[in-house]
Amino acid sequence: MTLSDAENSTHSTARRTRHALARGLAVVAATAGLVAASSLAANAAEDTGSTDGHVAVSTAISLTGLTSDFTLTGVPGATASEPDAVAFTVETNNLAGYSVTVQAATATLVADTAGNTDSIPIGALRVSNSADVLTPVSNAATVLVHTQGTRSAEGGDDLTNDYSVAIPFVNSDTYSVTLNYIAATL
Repeated sequence: MTLSDAENSTHSTARRTRHALARGLAVVAATAGLVAASSLAANAAEDTGSTDGHVAVSTAISLTGLTSDFTLTGVPGATASEPDAVAFTVETNNLAGYSVTVQAATATLVADTAGNTDSIPIGALRVSNSADVLTPVSNAATVLVHTQGTRSAEGGDDLTNDYSVAIPFVNSDTYSVTLNYIAATL
């Protein structure tokens, strides 16, 4: 059975119509998907908030580079002295400043040689204070050797102290004492 030209033409037109309709539906479906997606994005929920960041900086102080030892040399009855005998660095961020004190660990400078019972009283040893006046060192109280009402420079303040000793009539020897330095914020 053969189809007439009219029937073929109708069949062809119907097929083209179905294809065009299918393509149109696909475009409509794709467009509807985009509209639906953009509609969803426009209706998305969100919320915002904020926080404050803080950095808490504590006060710090350090005493570094303290001279490990020094020696004053002389004869009995003389006063031996050494400018800048002790050097050290103090660093602090404390705006009110800082002070440095020194105190002897014992009441006397004791002889290094075993059997030598002589000693030198700690008060015979003097240190320059913050006013550059030589003050007797003590084991009972601290002696102020530096003070300032501002923070140190970044990297620290380089400081020195002069020392002197009035040498009493004692045996020839080396006499020693430990001197404790303390840096404190004001």
